[in-house]
Amino acid sequence: MSATDLYDERSRARTIPEDSTVTLDFDATSWDMAGSLALSTQLSTGRTLIKLAERGHDDIVVCTADLGRPTQVVDFGRRYPERYFNFGIAERNMIGAAAGLATTGWLPVISNYSFFLALMGLENIRNDICYPNLKVRLVGTHSGIAMGFYGTSHHCNEDIGALRALANLVLMAPCDANAIEAALTSTIDHEGPIYFRCGRGRETPVYAEPPAWRIGGSNRLREGKHATILAIGVEVAFALEAAELLAREGIEVEVLDMYSIRPIDETPILEAAKRHGRLFTAEEHNVTGGFASAVADVLADHGVGAKVTRIGLPDSYSILGPPTHLYRHYGMDGAGIAQRLRESLRSEA
Repeated sequence: MSATDLYDERSRARTIPEDSTVTLDFDATSWDMAGSLALSTQLSTGRTLIKLAERGHDDIVVCTADLGRPTQVVDFGRRYPERYFNFGIAERNMIGAAAGLATTGWLPVISNYSFFLALMGLENIRNDICYPNLKVRLVGTHSGIAMGFYGTSHHCNEDIGALRALANLVLMAPCDANAIEAALTSTIDHEGPIYFRCGRGRETPVYAEPPAWRIGGSNRLREGKHATILAIGVEVAFALEAAELLAREGIEVEVLDMYSIRPIDETPILEAAKRHGRLFTAEEHNVTGGFASAVADVLADHGVGAKVTRIGLPDSYSILGPPTHLYRHYGMDGAGIAQRLRESLRSEA
C-alpha cells in the first residue's frame, strides 16, 4: 500500500458523517495528520475557492508546497487540476512562480503552513510580490502554536511582526471558516497582495455565516462598559469566552474582532482608549512586534494615552505540547484572558 493509499484509508476511517454533531475538542487524532483532516472543518480555503471559480473567476490558480491536503485546497486541485500546482518542498520557488503567474493575468492563491510561507519565504514575498505590488493571495495556515508537538520549526509566532513591515501588503487574520470565506470573497478584486493568517481548522466557530468584511475593517462582537479586548485569529473565540466568564462577576467587556491588521481599523481603537483608558490585546503571536504593537502605533500616532496589556506569547520561543495545553500555559485561553483582565482591573480600582 502506498503512502497516499494509507493516507486516504485512514482519512476515510475517521470521516465524520454529515448528519453528526461534532464537538471540536482536541484528542489523540489531533496529532494524526491524516485522520485530523476530517476534523479540520474551519479551514474553508479550498471550498471557498471552488465557489469563486464556479461564479466565473476563471483566473484563480492554486499553489502549494506539498501541503494541499493539510491546508484543505486539494479539493480545488481535484476539481480544476489544470489550475493547481504542487511545487513540492520548494516554498521560495513557489512564491516566485506565483509572482510570475500574476504578471500574466492569473490570480495565484498560495496555500501553505504559515512558517514555511511567511518566514521562510519572507525575502521572496518582499522582492517578488510586494515590491512590484502584484495581485497574489497568500494563505498561511497553522499559524502561531497550532502545530503544537511539531515543534519550534513549525510554530509561527513572528509572521505579523515581519510582514507588517512590508509595503503594499494587506495583512488579515480570519478567525474561523466563515471568516475565511468572507475574507477571500470580499477582497477578490483587490489589486495588491494580501496575506491571510489562519489557524489549522480546529478553531471554535465565531460566525454563524460569512460576516461583513473589508480591508481596514473590524467587527464588534460584544458590547461592554468596563474594558475592551481587541483580538485576532483564534484569540477572538477565547476573548468571547473570557467575556462570558467575567460577565458572571459583573464585569462587562467589549470584544472586537480586529481581523484587518494592516491596514488597521483605527476608529474603534481610539474610541475604546478614550472611553476606558485601558486596552487589552489578544493574539497567538509573540507580543513583541505583532498585533499589540500595531495597536500601540495607532495610539502613538494620534497622541492618545492608554495602557495596553498585551496577551500573547512572551518574547521567547514557545515550548512543545498540544495547542490547548499551550494556550492554557501562556494564559491565552478564555480563563487566562479573564484572569489577566480581572487582575488588571482590580489593581486599578
